[in-house]
Amino acid sequence: MNARTRALQCSAALVAAGLTLTACGSSGGDSSSGQSRSESFTGRGPITYAAGKDSSGVVQKVIDSWNKLHPKEKVTFIQLPTDADSQRQQMIQNAETKSDAYTVLSLDVVWTSEFAAHQWIDKLPEKQFPLDEMLKPVVETAKYRGGLYAVPAASDGGVLYYRTDLLKKAGVTAPPTTWAEMKAACAKVKKLSEAKGMSCYAGQFQKYEGLTVNFSEAVNSAGGVVTDANGKPDVDTAEAKQGLDFLVDSVKDGTIPKEGITYQEEDGRQAFQDGKLIFLRNWPYVYSLAGKSEVAGKFAVAPLPGLNGPGSSSLGGHNLALSSFAKNKATALDFMKFYTSEDSASTFLKDASLAPPYAALYDDQALVEQYPYLPVLKKSILNAVPRPRVVQYGDVSSAIQQEAYAALTGAKTSAAALKDLQQELQKSSAQ
Repeated sequence: MNARTRALQCSAALVAAGLTLTACGSSGGDSSSGQSRSESFTGRGPITYAAGKDSSGVVQKVIDSWNKLHPKEKVTFIQLPTDADSQRQQMIQNAETKSDAYTVLSLDVVWTSEFAAHQWIDKLPEKQFPLDEMLKPVVETAKYRGGLYAVPAASDGGVLYYRTDLLKKAGVTAPPTTWAEMKAACAKVKKLSEAKGMSCYAGQFQKYEGLTVNFSEAVNSAGGVVTDANGKPDVDTAEAKQGLDFLVDSVKDGTIPKEGITYQEEDGRQAFQDGKLIFLRNWPYVYSLAGKSEVAGKFAVAPLPGLNGPGSSSLGGHNLALSSFAKNKATALDFMKFYTSEDSASTFLKDASLAPPYAALYDDQALVEQYPYLPVLKKSILNAVPRPRVVQYGDVSSAIQQEAYAALTGAKTSAAALKDLQQELQKSSAQ
């Protein structure tokens, strides 16, 4: 009997008995942490969940389900700003003051090492979570120095949204697999009267975390790396330049619209839904929302294109972590199990198109029929390249944003930006 089966049987029995789910956790110790739950995760009562703004409404729906079962241990949803940089800043400020205002944190997958190294989050009892049922690359994002410091809630892989109706009318029979093919498809589509005023392509090119993601994808999709397997920076290369040149040249030739360098995720989504874009690089959550917009039934999803073939996504997603300064940690641990269960992951998939961490959901034929992008998404996640998993991630990301944006806006050449970036990343990796 696996962990999920035990949890579901326990949950069913408790709900039938009119009890809460708090008895479903193991009371035994976890040898990997060297601490028992009773010693490390004590206290019951109200807690908070701090995460970015939820445009789908599904987060509150899941929290409401928990609160209905746990009237004395209710969770309050604290919605942080939409952009990742502001979320991280507020969480760090909360940690540095040792405030208990935030109990459970929704961390971008690349923040785990930083938060764990600073002891802002607790090491978790690994055996109490069904990690063996999750995609391995996703689980690895939740670990630091071999210990579990977070639990995967949703994964993410970048995908290419495209207008099937317009490509078909323009005689383009398949989505592009290379950057050149994408530009050629755009040229054909823009000759159509229906495409008047449309732009070709957009991603996330504002100077924030999204630019770090998109820059990294461009470099990886051209055969380069931002850092090697040991975390050593390696961006002053011909391959990295080809990746950055694709973005820079696309701004210059109009493939990326002028306003595209101001786009974050929601800006691009809205532009695509409003019929302003032929192609859009974004995350899976867009699928559900776009399916309720003017382009419903007129778009599909494909892998990201690259220089010579399909590109590589940056590995995205969010993990739940427990603030070291929180109260009521026993409640928090049980809420984390509830929120990251396969049942909750299925809800997030169905209601918000969030990529589940559980492998089985990608292979469920009923779900694939309903969400045909799942095979593309699974491939994107399994082939994704993690952003630098470094303790000084904030400094690394800021340096990438600064230099990539300088190149996009013409303040520096690609070569100069990458040379300066190499020097900045070497400083950060030496800290």
